[in-house]
Amino acid sequence: MSETNPAVAKGDGDRRVWWLLLAAWLVALAATLGALFIGEIMGQAPCHLCWFQRAFMFPLAVILLIACVTSDTRVWRYALPLAAIGGLIALYHALLHVGIIPEPIVQCVAGPSCTGVNMTLFGWAPIPVLSVIAFSAIIVLLVLVRRRSQ
Repeated sequence: MSETNPAVAKGDGDRRVWWLLLAAWLVALAATLGALFIGEIMGQAPCHLCWFQRAFMFPLAVILLIACVTSDTRVWRYALPLAAIGGLIALYHALLHVGIIPEPIVQCVAGPSCTGVNMTLFGWAPIPVLSVIAFSAIIVLLVLVRRRSQ
């Protein structure tokens, strides 16, 4: 007859939640570093919508890192709203990019647009779509953190 040790079971659950937090942070970090690389290294000026998305993604990289270091499983309470708002802006941006919403994307300064052909990953994934994917992944991971930490 085998009994499950509650302390071990809880420890395994905490470890799984921590891995979810780590994954969410890695997504936010990759998105942040990618945006910084495109803007600062490649010299591509972000459009207005890219700036708003950065305003929600950059803090997520810091908040989720702190949550990983402190094993704060309640991080979803304040990180999920940031990711959801940023995700909505990214979705709007992506819908503009593919032409579903027929409005022009306004750039901050003259130069290449974030929607230009040279601003795609592997020649097929435009930056606005990558942003939607990043925010969506963080949202899913934070929802899993919420479910598994309760």
